[in-house]
Amino acid sequence: MAIPVVFAITLHEAAHGWVANKLGDPTAKLHGRLTLNPLAHIDLFGTIILPILSYIFAGFVIGAAKPVPVNFSNLRNPKRDIIWVGAAGPAVNLLMALGCGILLQVLVLLTINGLARFHFVSLILLPILLMLKEGVKWNVMLAIFNLIPVPPLDGSRILIGLLPHRQAEAFSRIEPYGMLIIVFLVFLNPLGFMTHVIWPVMSFLTRMFAGMPVF
Repeated sequence: MAIPVVFAITLHEAAHGWVANKLGDPTAKLHGRLTLNPLAHIDLFGTIILPILSYIFAGFVIGAAKPVPVNFSNLRNPKRDIIWVGAAGPAVNLLMALGCGILLQVLVLLTINGLARFHFVSLILLPILLMLKEGVKWNVMLAIFNLIPVPPLDGSRILIGLLPHRQAEAFSRIEPYGMLIIVFLVFLNPLGFMTHVIWPVMSFLTRMFAGMPVF
């Protein structure tokens, strides 16, 4: 599980910085955050402590990487470009989930066709199949969870870009309380938001990508 999760987080964060840089803001590049080195994106609380606590107290894992610094005023069209910067991370994760799903099905077909009858091949294929399966799951989870429109999640950036200026400004004021709202949504699950909306969407997309036919 570790390798797919690291790749999912690293490419997610690098995608934000890469799109921001293309749209006029080099802040992430200047801070060395366009790298694919996972160490540059690890946050002590979000990447290590929060996943451990959520698993112990809630039975599932949530976490976050170190946010990529973006100066939205540097963007050529801040109101529009904030949408693309926010959407970049989830989009990359969904593409990675799709890629893992296709590779998973290719290897399953090869296994069914007798490739795994050789012992040394099966020793290599099994961990790869498991990593691809986890890659589908964690990339979908990271994409959908980040699309929740609560700051500092990516969905809030997209919503701010879509709202009229006055409403966007009012909505952005809740950012100092964003992490408290996220913890409230995840752990207290008001109105079944997580169990009836977020988890079913994650489950559906995970099954769809993992079981997608190759041809």
